[in-house]
Amino acid sequence: MAGPLARLCVLNAHDFHWTPPKPRFTFHTTMKFIHIPSTLCAALIALHGSVFAGGEGWTSDYAGAKKQAAESKKDLLIDFTGSDWCGWCIKLNDEVFKKDAFKEGVKDSFVLVELDFPKDESKLTEAVKTQNKELQEKYAIQGFPSIVLTDAEGRPYASTGYEEGGPEKYVEHLNELRKGKAKRDEAFAAADKLEGVAKASALVAALDEIGLEEAAIAIFYGPVLEQIKTLDPKDETGYGKRAEAKKRVMDFQNELQELAAKQDMDGALVLVDKTLKEGGFDEEATLQMMMTRAVIFAQQEKFDEALKAVDAAKAFAPENPMIPGINEFRERLEDGKKQAAGAPEEAPKEEAKEEAKEEPSEEKPEAKE
Repeated sequence: MAGPLARLCVLNAHDFHWTPPKPRFTFHTTMKFIHIPSTLCAALIALHGSVFAGGEGWTSDYAGAKKQAAESKKDLLIDFTGSDWCGWCIKLNDEVFKKDAFKEGVKDSFVLVELDFPKDESKLTEAVKTQNKELQEKYAIQGFPSIVLTDAEGRPYASTGYEEGGPEKYVEHLNELRKGKAKRDEAFAAADKLEGVAKASALVAALDEIGLEEAAIAIFYGPVLEQIKTLDPKDETGYGKRAEAKKRVMDFQNELQELAAKQDMDGALVLVDKTLKEGGFDEEATLQMMMTRAVIFAQQEKFDEALKAVDAAKAFAPENPMIPGINEFRERLEDGKKQAAGAPEEAPKEEAKEEAKEEPSEEKPEAKE
């Protein structure tokens, strides 16, 4: 989406970071599948890698990075970025990733992997582009920048994005997130000592500690999900019900993205209102949907409706941690409304036609034979 949405809706706050929905890449729908042995693919990437937005110390070779991480007993830090168009990605690179203090702070903990999605795709080889698209799908990435922390096997245990404060503070932030891997492993070890529903509950707690998108959990922690289903056939943990609600949210997001790609704002509003009426979502998901209404109205430059939608969201969950970011978004809406009110009105169509007649026609270059 462009226009007011791009101007108003990119927020950067701990609790509410809204970015316009982006279509997720689907490798199998964009090109025929060609099997390339992983060793050859890794060699191509290593030989023809790109210049990294984060500077030296990064690699685009995912398979090679996993091998290096396993040998050096480190984790992976994967940066999904849009190096030549994403403002927050560029800001994160300039303020953190390019700094020596960052590289020094993470050298003993992480192997750094940059997966870039630039507008200028000439920066990347076909091997790198193919790898990046597959990994975007695999890790269920829907916005940029997305920083994913994984173990040496590539299993994610935390994710983050842009953070203010410079390289030192960001390293501290990563170190806190890295503790999540230890908690995950401890939780799984504790669950192994239990049986039945008690074990299922412990496994659910371990997955909750990771806090990843449902799609990523299904891919990387599939065996754990199967254990939970087997151990808890009556869904006493409630995990099955929660998983179904999350699936509904994902289906909603995918349908919303399709409508956004068509610029069908009216259709998007119908979808949001229908989904909200059906209900059955937790507070956070409901709040996000309510804010989606505000964003759509902003895209249409219907600022009064957008402000009402924001106020309804705030009234629904006044104590939610997203509220500070929502307040910031509301301020941007107010600014947008003022700017729109101060803009000169468009000339009536008939007058515009008359003016067009008087203006000289634009010269066009002659076609070359």
